[in-house]
Amino acid sequence: MRALIFLVAAAASAAMIEQVAGGGAAQTGRATEVKLVEPFAVAFGVNGDWYICEYKGEKITKIDRAGHASTFAGTSSAGYSGDNGPAVKAQLKDPHGIVISNGRYMYVADTLNHVVRRIDMRSATITTVAGTGQPGFSGDGGPAVKAQFNGAFGIDVNRAGDRLYVADLNNKRIREINLRKGTVTTVAGNGSSGVPQDGAVAREAPLVDPRAVAVDSKGNIYILERRGNALRVVNRQGRVRTLIAPGQVQPDMKGPKHLCVDRDDSVIIADAENHLVRRYTPGDGKLITIAGTGNRGDKIAAGNPLETELARPHGVAVAPNGDLYISDSYNHRVLRMRR
Repeated sequence: MRALIFLVAAAASAAMIEQVAGGGAAQTGRATEVKLVEPFAVAFGVNGDWYICEYKGEKITKIDRAGHASTFAGTSSAGYSGDNGPAVKAQLKDPHGIVISNGRYMYVADTLNHVVRRIDMRSATITTVAGTGQPGFSGDGGPAVKAQFNGAFGIDVNRAGDRLYVADLNNKRIREINLRKGTVTTVAGNGSSGVPQDGAVAREAPLVDPRAVAVDSKGNIYILERRGNALRVVNRQGRVRTLIAPGQVQPDMKGPKHLCVDRDDSVIIADAENHLVRRYTPGDGKLITIAGTGNRGDKIAAGNPLETELARPHGVAVAPNGDLYISDSYNHRVLRMRR
C-alpha cells in the first residue's frame, strides 16, 4: 500500500503574482486590455515574445516584448483550413496546447481537428505534421501525417527538440512523433481504460484518460490523467509507475488538466477543479500548493499567490527566466508568478 502524501501549503514567500494578459474587451492592444476566451496553454519564443492558446477563442495570441497583443494564428472561427498558408488565416478547432521547439517551430494541439500542426516562427506558415483530420487510431510505425488521432490534447517536446509527445486522450495513449523522421509510435497506453500496474511496460498497459504530457531533462515522461486524477511517469526504460493517485493526497486532485516540468525537474500541475496550482517534487514525493485558495474566484493578492483565487486553471508554463505563467482559464486571464 502506498503511503499517504499529505498536501503541504507552501509558506508565503517572496513570490509575487500579477495579471499579465486578458481582462479587457479589445482585440489588439495592451495585453491586459485584450479579451481572451478560455486561455489554456502558454509558450515562449526566443526574443521575449510569448504566446497564448485560446481554447474557445479558436486562436493563438502573441504578446510581444513591449506587452502588445495581436493574433498569431487562427481566425477566431472554428474549422480546419489554411495549411501551407499564413497561420493567421488558418482555422483551428478547440486547440488545447502549444509548445515551441528550439525557437524555430511552434507545435499546436489542434484538438478537435485530431491533428498536430506546425507553425514556422520565421515565415508564420502553418502545416499539419500529424493526423489525418479524422478521429480514430491508426498509423503507428509509419508517417505521422497518415496516422489517426482521437483528440490531441496536451503536447510537449523534449529538450533536444527531436521528439514531440501527444496526449491522444480518446485513444487512451501517449504517442511520440519523431520530428526528424516524421514517424509516430505509442509510448504509453494500450487503448483500454484502467490503472496500470507499477513496473509494467508502458505501451502494453492501460491508462484511464491521459489529458496532458510533459518530459523532463532526463527523458522521463509525465502523464496527467483528468478523470483518473492521477500523475504517472514513464521512465527511460519504458516502464510506467503511478506517483499520485486518489486517496494518496489531501485533497485529492480533481480534474487536473495540465502540467509542465520546472527548471529543477519538479512537476507543476494545474489542478483545475480544485482551483489550485500544485508542485510535485520527484525526489521526496511531496505535493505542495503554490497558488490558489481552493475556492473559485478572481481576487488577486499580489504579494501572496496562496491568497489569490483561480477559476479552473487549465495551463501552466515556466518561462526561460523561471517565472510561472498560469492560464486562469475561466477568469479569461493569464497570471504571472514571479518566484
